[in-house]
Amino acid sequence: MKILVIGSRDRYDKYDPAIAIKKNAEIIFADRGTPDDAVLAAGKDAEVLFADAISPVSRYLIENMPALRMIHSEGVAYNGIDLAAAEEHGIYVCNNKGCNAGAVAEHTIFLMMGLLRNAVEGQEAVVSGRQIKMKERRMAEGIIELSECSVGLYGFGDIAKAAAKRLASFGCSVYYTARSRRDEKTEKAYGVSWLEPDELIGTCDFISLHTDVNPETKGMVDAAFLSKMKPEAMLVNTSRGELVDNRALREALISGKIAGFAADTIAPEPVTADNPLVALPAEVMKKVFYSPHLGGITAGTFKRAHRMMWENAARIAEGIEPVNQVH
Repeated sequence: MKILVIGSRDRYDKYDPAIAIKKNAEIIFADRGTPDDAVLAAGKDAEVLFADAISPVSRYLIENMPALRMIHSEGVAYNGIDLAAAEEHGIYVCNNKGCNAGAVAEHTIFLMMGLLRNAVEGQEAVVSGRQIKMKERRMAEGIIELSECSVGLYGFGDIAKAAAKRLASFGCSVYYTARSRRDEKTEKAYGVSWLEPDELIGTCDFISLHTDVNPETKGMVDAAFLSKMKPEAMLVNTSRGELVDNRALREALISGKIAGFAADTIAPEPVTADNPLVALPAEVMKKVFYSPHLGGITAGTFKRAHRMMWENAARIAEGIEPVNQVH
């Protein structure tokens, strides 16, 4: 079997699951960002395509790979893959559903704590010799503990469920909203209570985004959404940057409509210094806490993901339907 990989060879070497299909496959690598024609020149006849989670897989690429039987995201995201083209050509599209849930849930809580404890500003104060000044200011202002906060999970997939489990240990009141309400047994198992979207947005101290990007959700965190939040509430995004209207959020931070924003993902990627959520006034920068989209890229995540991918490749080789199909 010939397998084309768009992504880092280093990761495939490091997280090698050492199963038979990998040892016997012909593997062709193309760096993320390689033009489609160059990708085709290297691996036009591949039967399986493994793609870096943020790499686009275009209709042009799909239509010019006649032997292609499966496209597999290296991560959970698959919004860069042309699903319509894949479906038209009878090609499976799969992802690594759930492989990063625990890692991203941990990172979500890390971002919440970073906002509450002014992590970035605090480090700057210490290294610049202003430790006591900042400490005294924060004592006067009052530091809120996570246990005192109500957390609203917007979406209730694998990551939100993992976050709910972890937030319970802090003693938070945890609420959720989703396309449909879960049954009582599920709510009890995860320690969550249901709220309608507007009630969740308007009452919780943290709004944490855990929904996928689709035509209905793209840019959903707009001026109307933000106007429903409490002025002391904070927004956390470990899902996808495309959920957020950057300029509307910038205005909400500058005007004080919300108290803070933390994100592991800002659109578009790679994030540039002139992004509206990066080029903020100095005082507003104290209200944000960013990380470079590393919430789900732990060693454990990649070990689970690469095993899933190669096991699905083995299924394709054996004529068996792969698991974790996204359409």
